[in-house]
Amino acid sequence: MEMIGYQAQVLPAIFAGFTLVYLEKFFKKIIPTVVQMIFVPFFSLILAVIVAHAILGPIGWVIGSWIGNIVYAGLTSAFSWLFSAVFGFLYAPLVITGLHHMSNAIDLQLIAEFNGTNLWPMIALSNIAQGSAVLGMIILQRKNERAQQVNIPACISCYLGVTEPAMFGVNIKYGFPFICAMIGSAIAAVFSNLMGVMANSIGVGGLPGFLSIQTRYILPFIIAMGIAIAVPLVLTLIVGKKRGINNEI
Repeated sequence: MEMIGYQAQVLPAIFAGFTLVYLEKFFKKIIPTVVQMIFVPFFSLILAVIVAHAILGPIGWVIGSWIGNIVYAGLTSAFSWLFSAVFGFLYAPLVITGLHHMSNAIDLQLIAEFNGTNLWPMIALSNIAQGSAVLGMIILQRKNERAQQVNIPACISCYLGVTEPAMFGVNIKYGFPFICAMIGSAIAAVFSNLMGVMANSIGVGGLPGFLSIQTRYILPFIIAMGIAIAVPLVLTLIVGKKRGINNEI
């Protein structure tokens, strides 16, 4: 119960942060510039703490629990394959918008209430899928030294959980590798969920993601990783060759 109480503070903390920003802007408008450095942080912090404890805390706890239950229900329902496919397919675009950060709050809520999260494994698989699409581009552009200067570091960082260089530097630039990775991520996510794979906690994305997986699910997760590697790689090679990417020098 103590852990549930702690993890449930994630969403209230986010709300409190937004409240603090709003209060700072408000007090900067009404407090003279000469004393803003002293009184703006003081009044903003005091009111933010009061609002967080009296209003945002209870509301955030309820909303967080509600969101966590919906996500968990979707992932364990008869239509879990569809839910996982949609999430696996759309997670990478969420990264572009920055909305993927909300998944951390959901993960923590799931961990608090269900002693594990089946959402985080799919996030790690999405990272792997994007890296695998870049791996396909490395093979296709093996004669293009300039492209390899971007491709190789992007692939390595993506496999280690940092997807932005791979997505913005390679996959989105060419378009089709990004879609191929999304398809592979969706298929891997469906397999992961159908096997009931759960993580103990949020960990490092990409290939090291298996370190967060509960022991009894490591083998299914490794298979899911294989899917996240093979599908985007093969699709990228097929589409890339049809587009003549391998002829670039």
